[in-house]
Amino acid sequence: MRAQSTLKTHAALFDHMSQALGLDLQEEAIAGRLAFDEISEAVLRCRRCAHPVRCSARLALLRGRPKSNGLAGDVLAPADLATAPDYCRNRDLLGYLKEAVV
Repeated sequence: MRAQSTLKTHAALFDHMSQALGLDLQEEAIAGRLAFDEISEAVLRCRRCAHPVRCSARLALLRGRPKSNGLAGDVLAPADLATAPDYCRNRDLLGYLKEAVV
């Protein structure tokens, strides 16, 4: 049960980091820029990261920051980050996807 919980945690971190970069993983998959297997691999890379607490704290700060409408909330405003942090094991993948969207 713990392994499943850990995977869910890292899937959420990967998704939230993507959102912070202005990416929509579902749209990336539909557009053919991201295969479902790549999403699974990205979650596993995230799981092997030594900085999940640091990542989670950074994303929490972004979620708590007021959006353009002046309201704070759970949903990240698009493109809160220019790039994934240096320690992110999915930095290259996310950077590639972000370039493809622009």
